[in-house]
Amino acid sequence: MNRSSTGLPRRGARLLAGVVAAGAVLSGAAGTGTAAASGPGGADTGTVARACAGSGPLPYTCARPGDLIDVTLGELHPTQAVLGFDQVFYKQGRYGSDRDEAAGGFNKRFDDWCETNGQGEATSVGPGARLDDPASFSCTVPIGRETPKSLAPMKTAVVGPGGKLYLTDGHHTLTSFLEGPDGSPRLPIRLRVTDNFSSLPTAAFWQRMTAEKKVWLRDENNKPLAVDQLPDRLGISRFRDDPYRSLVYFTRDIGYEVPDGATEFLEFSWGAWLRGEHDASAYDLTSPGPYLDLVERASKSMAALDADAVVDDGKTAAQLGRIAEWNGGKKKTGGEFAKLSKPLTDPKPGKLADALGYKAGVLPAPACTTKISGVRNGPLTVAGGVTCVDRAALRGPVTVRAGASLVVTGSTLEGPLQADRAAAVHVCGSGVTGPVALSRTAGPVRVGGPGCTANTLTGSVVLTGNTGGVLLAANTITGPLVCSGNLPAPDDTGRPNEVRGPRTGQCAGV
Repeated sequence: MNRSSTGLPRRGARLLAGVVAAGAVLSGAAGTGTAAASGPGGADTGTVARACAGSGPLPYTCARPGDLIDVTLGELHPTQAVLGFDQVFYKQGRYGSDRDEAAGGFNKRFDDWCETNGQGEATSVGPGARLDDPASFSCTVPIGRETPKSLAPMKTAVVGPGGKLYLTDGHHTLTSFLEGPDGSPRLPIRLRVTDNFSSLPTAAFWQRMTAEKKVWLRDENNKPLAVDQLPDRLGISRFRDDPYRSLVYFTRDIGYEVPDGATEFLEFSWGAWLRGEHDASAYDLTSPGPYLDLVERASKSMAALDADAVVDDGKTAAQLGRIAEWNGGKKKTGGEFAKLSKPLTDPKPGKLADALGYKAGVLPAPACTTKISGVRNGPLTVAGGVTCVDRAALRGPVTVRAGASLVVTGSTLEGPLQADRAAAVHVCGSGVTGPVALSRTAGPVRVGGPGCTANTLTGSVVLTGNTGGVLLAANTITGPLVCSGNLPAPDDTGRPNEVRGPRTGQCAGV
């Protein structure tokens, strides 16, 4: 099998290894197209093994519970519609810092990738190493020598109809990789398969996923969602922000700890309970002092619960990992709370400081005065105010008039996008088929960048005379990219765009 220097198979090899219940690893059979003879616990694989016999790479429909599969981030389908954005911002702040290297170590994203891949920690990182080039770094545990300990942190997926992969754990981690310095939908990672429901019709698949609590169908306000409201891909702009989910993350090991055998979406259950106990909107969540105050109050209320108190959906505080003593029995000047409290100026800043430091650089979108969702056919003219196109499909040309603003998030636009003298234009986590021409925008133009998932733009992109700042980062542009007269010049924030046509003017290097 053709492998990189880390032992990671090339993309042709889908099925890497089977993991039996005891934690042993079976050799992968990706090159032969023949599945291993037994599944978890030695059970006969029956229909799956017979269906997968033959030649060529094994498809995901052949994967069995316990198998480790080689995937790319762009292949994964979420099973939740919300994230705690501040948790992702913490990782982005950490990944963008050079303090790990300054201390003689490796950037945390390499350790995180190795851990998620079932390979322990990073053991060597070459000059210019990137996550999307696994040959540029190595991990402590080689492929094929995994242990139960190294496999435990791996993220999980269910194989659904048509062999689609549905992520059931790791939405925050993998979104952080995608949005990171070297992230893209092509970034490779391994996942552990928990179930193969590929033989089920779509309706029956979602019934099974719901019954087995492998999908979180609540929105950022804890209101019910339908399956068709789930994002179809990873990327922070495709999710909604739930501040209570971030709050739970920062209370980890202060008010609760992740128990052995934790169920999917444990943190959301805590978040649902905290929503009824604390009003997060009463705190300034851009400032360390008020945020830490909320973390302290929330974590103390978690630790004060009786072990058998029901928190959410029948789960008790003990089942959800309620900690025996707040902050491990230590004062707020010690333990995990003290670590969390360290400012960005400290040699080892706390997670909250990294999160807020990165968050300060995320350009906020203007408040919506009009919202569009669902499918819309025909032209759209934005004549005034702020029109937000949110998880929508627009089929027709979009025109933004002078003084108006357009915010496009997690959507598709089929038709040209044109704006002249607009107040602001934001396009995040979206696909545009047709030429894009943005000129003389007075406020910000954001097409990718911090907190804004990169876009796919099929057609020419022309940016002319915009004076409010242009962020143009990590996008895929299939036509020419032309930039002139923008003050300041467009900024790719260190994440160059993939441009398949000629680049001219100010965008020759972005």
